[in-house]
Amino acid sequence: MCTSIYQVTLDQHHLLARTMDWPVLAVSPLFIPRQFKWESVYRHRAYQNKYALIGGGSLSARRVDVSDGVNEYGLMAQKLTFDNGAQLVDEPNEQKVQLAAFEFAFYLLGNFKSVADVIDHLDEIELMSDVHNNIKYGKAEMHFAVADRTGRVVVIEPNAQPMRVIENPLGVVTNSPDFAQQLSQMEKYVDFTADFRAGRVPLNTPRVTTGRLSGKANPPGYYSPSARFIRAAYLRERSDVPADKEAGVVSEFHLLDSVTVPQNRHHQPTYSVYRSVTVAEEREYYFQSYHRGNTTKLQLTDEMLTWTKPKVYHLPDRLTVKEIK
Repeated sequence: MCTSIYQVTLDQHHLLARTMDWPVLAVSPLFIPRQFKWESVYRHRAYQNKYALIGGGSLSARRVDVSDGVNEYGLMAQKLTFDNGAQLVDEPNEQKVQLAAFEFAFYLLGNFKSVADVIDHLDEIELMSDVHNNIKYGKAEMHFAVADRTGRVVVIEPNAQPMRVIENPLGVVTNSPDFAQQLSQMEKYVDFTADFRAGRVPLNTPRVTTGRLSGKANPPGYYSPSARFIRAAYLRERSDVPADKEAGVVSEFHLLDSVTVPQNRHHQPTYSVYRSVTVAEEREYYFQSYHRGNTTKLQLTDEMLTWTKPKVYHLPDRLTVKEIK
């Protein structure tokens, strides 16, 4: 259960935020350099990235797993759990880039400059089952939120081959069984603009609803995928458009508050183990783990583009406070 929320500020900063809902925290802020060589868990295929990136993930000799982040060109990507019949490929094909599903967001950040660049090459990439693989990683049900500095934001769903791209000016994604159905459910709570209904929302449009709420229902308060989608989208549309990057980061974390799942192991194993906000223009990654409480910022600077080794920033997941006297 994860939720993604995209916003564009009045001064044209583009931010992509998310909760990561999982049983345990297995992610730290990290940096991956240009020309990074790595090996997929699928048939040990070797790849070499083009671009540097920062984000949240884990790195070991056996696997690279990046859940979200931003690269040197401002491309932002997230992986989220999915329940809409992922169609993973069984048969090896040396002519394709073939990856485990959890590696896809990392591959995008390492190799593409923009959403358009991703889409131009999407038919070259397949997400693989473990049928013909010596490492069994199960059938990962995932879909992906991708955005860039142009203001374009899409959802990529692996429920077809090639993978399906959905334009998403509403900017909200959860682990929904059906994205179109979630949009339809939103009609109870908001009125969409004529441009949104016609599929012609201009890039960088901050709102896709009319603001008229008379006669509309209030959004639900529980944590199902549909409830989180409705609540996040409703509050995004009702909140002020942030003036600048700083206001945008604050706004994103407050919007995430509405869909942050509290820890309750007697009810369910998953909770919001961390939350993050990425900023395309400044190439920044803001990270909050559940128990730590405060916010850590990692920025991909020009100096870091010369680094040749990856770096993982291990942060203790325990309460950190600043005492005043």
